[in-house]
Amino acid sequence: MSRVITFGEIMLRLAPFGYNRFVQSDALGATFGGGEANVAVSLAGFGVDAAFVTKLPTHEIGQMAVNSLRKFGVDTSHIVRGGDRVGIYFLEKGASQRASKCIYDRSHSAIAEAVREDFDWEAIFDGADWFHFTGITPALGPNVAAICRDACDAAKALGVKISCDLNYRSKLWTRSEARATMSDLCRRVDVCIANEEDAKDVFGIAASDSDVCSGKLSHTGYQNVAKQLIDTFDFQKVAITLRTSHSADDNDWAAMLYNRKEFFFSKKYQIHIVDRVGGGDSFSAGLIYSLLSKKDDQSALEFAVAASCLKHSIEGDFNLVSVAEVEKLVGGDGSGRVQR
Repeated sequence: MSRVITFGEIMLRLAPFGYNRFVQSDALGATFGGGEANVAVSLAGFGVDAAFVTKLPTHEIGQMAVNSLRKFGVDTSHIVRGGDRVGIYFLEKGASQRASKCIYDRSHSAIAEAVREDFDWEAIFDGADWFHFTGITPALGPNVAAICRDACDAAKALGVKISCDLNYRSKLWTRSEARATMSDLCRRVDVCIANEEDAKDVFGIAASDSDVCSGKLSHTGYQNVAKQLIDTFDFQKVAITLRTSHSADDNDWAAMLYNRKEFFFSKKYQIHIVDRVGGGDSFSAGLIYSLLSKKDDQSALEFAVAASCLKHSIEGDFNLVSVAEVEKLVGGDGSGRVQR
């Protein structure tokens, strides 16, 4: 069984029930989520030996976060305990033409105040095949960026493949800060994953003849983006998710993959969204699983897109689907008919 290590922040998610707005809510539902934690849960559901690494307080809320991962089969043995608080994010789900809103309360979280000495990466990567992180994690502070660099260096030394989802977050750092840090980290990365805007936001590499807001996405433009990313950072592969947003509820969902020689495009799904948070993370997990399973690049892309398509139907950050369910959709059965 392949072993994957992910590193980042898991947060408490507080959200109004249904489609209520913050200002009309007198109760909030509590779950947990975060980019790399979401990937670990997805991979565990696919039967991969997945471990999530972070730092969490020893108090009960920290333990709740640990328990939220353990119940889905994620290895939490390398989570460092300490610090004072768990990061929080508040989510208001959008509907129709009203966009979703995310408000962070994550300053001074345990992982944001972690130090390099907290993590023994040689021990963490013992027996590992793959390491995954996102651009959200180094955005938490220079100390966390240094920890990411340590992790990547250790992974490289041990022959562990590295993937990174660029995941630019404007509420965490500026574009110039992101470019300086991610340019350094990405030179250690084997597989780069991005959405329609990440390469532009982080590296200033934009897709020509495309406008995300109007839903115009040029295949040729994104082929050029992928090629520039590989030419700049020497990635082995670049995957870019392609979301066309007709409204907060209804999107088209597809992706492309470039392997230095060939471009691959997936089929496009029309999705009616239950919860889009974690959609990109579920794509990352599907791609990692597929590549570790030695699927060819077209098949790997189709699996990743289908896995993420299904995630949009599930409440919460975590993608709780099986390999069989994903492969059924890949095979063409997207009817949603009752299974008896």
